[in-house]
Amino acid sequence: MTPSTEERPQMSVEDFEELVRRAPETVRNKLEFLGGKLCVRHGPIDVEDFEELAHVAPETVALEFVDGRLEVKPVPDGDHGEIIMWLLRQCMQQRSELGLYPEQGLVIPGYRAGIPVYLLVDRDNDTLTVFSDPHDGDYRQSPSHAYGATVTLPAPVAITLHTEKLKDYAH
Repeated sequence: MTPSTEERPQMSVEDFEELVRRAPETVRNKLEFLGGKLCVRHGPIDVEDFEELAHVAPETVALEFVDGRLEVKPVPDGDHGEIIMWLLRQCMQQRSELGLYPEQGLVIPGYRAGIPVYLLVDRDNDTLTVFSDPHDGDYRQSPSHAYGATVTLPAPVAITLHTEKLKDYAH
């Protein structure tokens, strides 16, 4: 059985040491490594410091800035790339006019309030969750669907995903 994300160490000691070595002076002394997790001492870092840190991070470290917190996420693997391609193909077949830009960093003024539809493909639980109808920094709709279901994304995306193929990438 594969451990859940919370049970996995976020990064190795070697990755942490390399990140600190490359980190800008404004952030370097704030970084800590506790129990396999990257932590920031003395409060959160700002967006500009995060962007500089993410830019110099080693290839083996993927950083995320969520609610003012610095987090390490798993580096995408081959299955991740296959899922992105599956999603791109479905989008292009149904809505070829959409501009699709996978793996782009986004700066959103409020916590995802500027994103009308947010799709989470959760490979640990074999589900897709469609977050929509944002209001005051939260999504009012967030139905989850098992792999294999037919999932309709609401406007402005307005496409239907046939998710049987995702079973090939289940953990």
